Amino acid sequence: MNGEHDITGLLLAWRAGDRDALDRLFPLVYEELRGIAHRQLRGEHPERSLGTTGLVHEAYLKLVDQTRVQWVDRAHFFAVAARAMRRILVDQARRRGALKRGGAPKRVSLSDVPVAIEQRADTLVALDEALTELAGVDERLSRVVECRFFGGLTEEETAEALGVTARTVRRDWTKAKGWLQRALR
Repeated sequence: MNGEHDITGLLLAWRAGDRDALDRLFPLVYEELRGIAHRQLRGEHPERSLGTTGLVHEAYLKLVDQTRVQWVDRAHFFAVAARAMRRILVDQARRRGALKRGGAPKRVSLSDVPVAIEQRADTLVALDEALTELAGVDERLSRVVECRFFGGLTEEETAEALGVTARTVRRDWTKAKGWLQRALR
């Protein structure tokens, strides 16, 4: 059995209530989860954000707690993992924004303030808000962005996760990027 089938089989066993399947699943998906986390953390300042390992572990805790998800296959798992990582990073960016606006202020010199990091946090929050709005217009377009941008999934993996064709993903990806560019202006 290859790795993809192993992952799908373990997900199905986990869905059926086999808690040991999760222990066998995590080592198989760990490196790919690290890759997703690494892509999502690009541009984040290491002192102001979770590291790759921290983000993977936070996402793992959220995934373990997913009692209502009916795991379908590997692509579905990674799409949900990408969404969990997005939520973690957006929540963290919002917390930083709240702190920046007066919550628990701390004195620092101007040379210590990483302006680009705050802008990235603001951009991440704005992107999340735009994605939420896009989901209200077209849920699938929003899911395509999550899979492609946040999850780093290929067109084929995204198509598999969403149950559509790769051609549909390609069209949706183009539409979603255009919609988001207009929304973020």
